[in-house]
Amino acid sequence: MSGLFITFEGPEGAGKSTNLQVFAKALRAAGCEPLLTREPGGTPVAERIREVLLSHHEEAMCADTELLLMFAARAQHLDGLIKPALAAGRVVISDRFTDATYAYQGGGRGIPVERIASLETWVQGDLRPDLTVIFDVPVEVGMARARARSELDRFEIEQQSFFEAVRATYLQRAAAEPTRYRVIDARGDLEQVEAGMQPLITEVLERWHA
Repeated sequence: MSGLFITFEGPEGAGKSTNLQVFAKALRAAGCEPLLTREPGGTPVAERIREVLLSHHEEAMCADTELLLMFAARAQHLDGLIKPALAAGRVVISDRFTDATYAYQGGGRGIPVERIASLETWVQGDLRPDLTVIFDVPVEVGMARARARSELDRFEIEQQSFFEAVRATYLQRAAAEPTRYRVIDARGDLEQVEAGMQPLITEVLERWHA
């Protein structure tokens, strides 16, 4: 893989999707045209799986089904979009990736890390993001933002304890591997968070030019 793979992560209401667009705009202004995508989703088949994962159902979805669907969508996403783009030398920025699985299905649902890791190796091989940006925000702040923006999906209706576990998992992963992760305080307004991203934008452009 000769491209650069960047992932944006964070709990609900952290503003990662909005800031991803700001980040991409800054890269374009410097002559770098990134490929933007999201998880679950990114390709037509993976987007269909996303619909199943995020929609409300009369039948409760068991945690193992949720986990396997996440990786099924990811396998399609990698094969159909991410790997070809990286092979072509593109900068790929994904709104969520496998760190979200560790946070939501691992931290939130309580699925053992070892089971997630085995699926990660099976589906991804040795492919991991080059850089993961985590937008961190207190759960009560993030959920207030999420409720204000749109109707809540199947994940967003979970209890506060679920999202506390999600947030804690993200921060634990970032602390364990500081060379890959960057944590940005997302409590402020867009201008403040954008200022916090400036060093990352510079870093990505330097790595892209290298």
